[in-house]
Amino acid sequence: MKISTTIGFNGDPQQLAKQARDLEAAGVDLLWGAEIYGYDLVSTLGYLAGQTSTVQLMTGIIPLYSRSPALIAQTAATLDALSDGRFVLGLGSSGPQVIEGWHGVPFEKPLARTRDTIDICRKVWSGDKVSHDGRVYSLPLGDGGTGLGKPLKFMNRPPAHDIPIALATIGPKNVELTAEVADIWQTIHFVPDRFQQVWGESLAAGTAKRDPAKAPLEIIAGGTVALGSGAHIDEARDAARGLIGFYVGGMGAKSKNFYNDLFKRYGWEQEAEEIQDLFLSGKRGEAIAAVPDEYIDLSSLIGDEGFVRERLQVFKDVGVTYLNVSPVGPDPLGTIEKIKAWSE
Repeated sequence: MKISTTIGFNGDPQQLAKQARDLEAAGVDLLWGAEIYGYDLVSTLGYLAGQTSTVQLMTGIIPLYSRSPALIAQTAATLDALSDGRFVLGLGSSGPQVIEGWHGVPFEKPLARTRDTIDICRKVWSGDKVSHDGRVYSLPLGDGGTGLGKPLKFMNRPPAHDIPIALATIGPKNVELTAEVADIWQTIHFVPDRFQQVWGESLAAGTAKRDPAKAPLEIIAGGTVALGSGAHIDEARDAARGLIGFYVGGMGAKSKNFYNDLFKRYGWEQEAEEIQDLFLSGKRGEAIAAVPDEYIDLSSLIGDEGFVRERLQVFKDVGVTYLNVSPVGPDPLGTIEKIKAWSE
């Protein structure tokens, strides 16, 4: 397995550059960041492209509703050129609270929008004139425009290779589409032991429609990592518990929380309801405390080295190709180096 981890920009470019170079030196194969409603991710990765030399750089994610497909394709081609072919385009729909609250556009037709965007991106990168008649986007624009639009092609030299596309998806139909059209599946809150019961059917259905010429779907999955014993182990478990508690309890409305739905599909129906009810009633601490220990044990890599190596093998056995790590402890870079060695 290759190693991936997330990186965030807090406003200090020198600190960001040092962190990226340190992670690259520790053996990280892929760095990715999120874009929600803080600093934009594209500018950050453009800066990191000039500060690193071997590590892949991925948007994790560009929200589909925040940019037109053609602009996403242009942006990806630029970042790929700046990084000398190390860029991975990570896309996702985000959710209605961010898309409608921050971007001010309706959260509509996420599946069709995803398919249209990927199709248009690949047409742009081909270097040919772009025509597309999709469910969400038409190029050139037909009804509702001036009628003056015409098929255009990318003005610069198109990418010399296929830019990998990763999709961040968790819903059954979204995962099915991922298995059909994407190069990489970026998972979240991944429990390898319950992988097949939750996603097996969707992945099989998508794979059946996948172009046989495409390479098999790669998978990014993992979680919090802490090795040994001591206070940092409790800190790591608390960090993992707090993260999933926030997503299951507060990331979305009572009637529409994709992560709460996922937790239920894993088999923790009662716990999901309790966590959400507590979180939305303002009892955040109690909500986080209600996260079952079993989830932490199965989704994270926390404990003595023997246990962690056993859990690494479980992730590998279900097809994970990028182990995503969030190290906690006194020596995070040393932890990454050990995980890298054990994963090869």
